[in-house]
Amino acid sequence: MSLIIGVQEYDWLQIYEAQGQRHRDHLDEIFAALTECGIEAWEQSVSSAEEAQRLKTLLGKHGLKMPSMYAGGSLHTQDWQKSVEQILQQARWAAPLGVNVVAVNPDPLSWGKVMDKTDGQLKQQAEAMQNLGERLTAEGMALAYHTHDAEMRAAAREFHHMMLATAPQHVGLCLDTHWIYRGAGNSQVALYDIVKLYGSRIRSLHIRQSHNGVWAETVGDGDIDYQPLAQQLKAQNFQGPIIIERAIEAGTPRTMSGVEAHRRSAEWVRQVFAF
Repeated sequence: MSLIIGVQEYDWLQIYEAQGQRHRDHLDEIFAALTECGIEAWEQSVSSAEEAQRLKTLLGKHGLKMPSMYAGGSLHTQDWQKSVEQILQQARWAAPLGVNVVAVNPDPLSWGKVMDKTDGQLKQQAEAMQNLGERLTAEGMALAYHTHDAEMRAAAREFHHMMLATAPQHVGLCLDTHWIYRGAGNSQVALYDIVKLYGSRIRSLHIRQSHNGVWAETVGDGDIDYQPLAQQLKAQNFQGPIIIERAIEAGTPRTMSGVEAHRRSAEWVRQVFAF
């Protein structure tokens, strides 16, 4: 297969936020940097037709692809239909950009507090994901369920229910490796159990690395051994994008520019995931 290496906008959001600026005001220079790094794809959310048109122009200018987009919404409440319609509209705006994978992270009860959804809310959310997946399939796109660490709490009941209560042909997985690893208590065993259970449903990857539990400056060798994942994806003829999602937290080294960090990350990904 042809390896598609992309980057998620969150890293660049952090880079420009540290300078008191909005990264989306600098997409032209960001895209130029990505081309310099050997990265060929970009992933972000799309909130309007105007934004999609601007993206189309800039992506074309720099020869970049956008095979996947990111979205979220409140899918565990009684008015989940409203969020489904909003995500569908965002996907329709993004479709002319070449988007065929829609990575959706259902909203948690709180982004800043440890709060778990009830069984009733989980059932409602799974129904919403199934509905959204069926409708995206009908429009020629694939839904990929994305998570952070919260979904791994309480025996990972939220994660597993979203996978087991939905149809594989309509709800795939955006495997965010490090959030699963961290959410399971820095467990590579848990990560690879999930890959074993649901590997055939992986539609896209978000990859990050850490050293002793702290996010690394680049995606490379570290706490997570990516070789088994690369081997499985090769065996199943994985066709989705591999999205680099570096991130900075307390303790993350800052010894190089964002451009250099992405260049090194892309080189490593290309070596490890060389199919």
